[in-house]
This record gives sequence, C-alpha cells and structure tokens, in this order.
Amino acid sequence: MLKKIISGGQTGTDQAALQAAIDSGLKHGGWCPPGRVCETGKIPEQFNLRETPEEYDPTAPDIPRSQRTIWNVRDSDGSLIFWVGEISELKSDKGTELAASTSNKLRKPYLVVNPFSNTTVRTTIKWINENNIEILSIGGPSELNSPGIFEQVYQILIEVFSR
Repeated sequence: MLKKIISGGQTGTDQAALQAAIDSGLKHGGWCPPGRVCETGKIPEQFNLRETPEEYDPTAPDIPRSQRTIWNVRDSDGSLIFWVGEISELKSDKGTELAASTSNKLRKPYLVVNPFSNTTVRTTIKWINENNIEILSIGGPSELNSPGIFEQVYQILIEVFSR
C-alpha cells in the first residue's frame, strides 16, 4: 500500500505527482535541484523537497538535475515514469532515460506509462500492488516540453491514489 510519493519538483509531471499526493492525504517529498530551481523559476514551497548538494551527479555529469533523479529512484521502492510517445523513444529524453537506467542498475522495478492511454490507471494500480510499492518515485515530462501534462497526470494519480 502506498505510503509516500517522491518526485523532483519540476513543472508538469513532478508537480502533478506532489500535488496529487497532498490532495489525497499521502506523504510526499523527494530531492530537488539546488536552489529549488525549475523551468518557471522556483519550486513552490508547499512541496516538501530537500535540495541536493549538486545539480549533476558524478555518474551522469552531462544530464541536468541528474543528482535529484538518481537519489529519488534510490530512495523509492519503484518508479512510475510517464511518457508521451513510444517507449522506444524514451532515450530521446536523457533525464527520463536516467530514471529507467538507474532503476535497472539498482534492481528496482519501474513502469513506463502513457498518460493518455485509457489503461494507465488500471495498469499502474496492478503494478504498484504486484511490486508492494510503499514509496513511489514519479517522473516524466515537464509542462514546457508537454503542455497540459500537469492536469492529465494529476487526474490519473488522483484516481490511482484513491484506490
């Protein structure tokens, strides 16, 4: 049973996950970049996030915000990755691919779902239950890269968290 949602605080998917956790009465947190930086300026203070000491992890020095991504995957029981498009295109987004590859490296389960699929809620709930996920890391596109993603992900997660 889910106990806590963690995410990195970027606009779009990350903030939708954190807001849905708050609105559903779940604990939330996670790691964010130094200075609480996001594409619109600063991550809102309502989100209980801790700043990483560095933006770049030494193992991924070419990927922005890599330290927070790696630490959020590390601190979770599994990662839910929202992705708009074909899974084969996942490597086109270095941060999203980093979440998946870190999950593999740490031998933690992850699930990639399309937020616009009508099976996403059912698939996600089944995966959470089968993997006994208590602390769930959630990531995916930012609002800048995928306009409207906040609302879509928020609605899905409200439904998932209510079950």
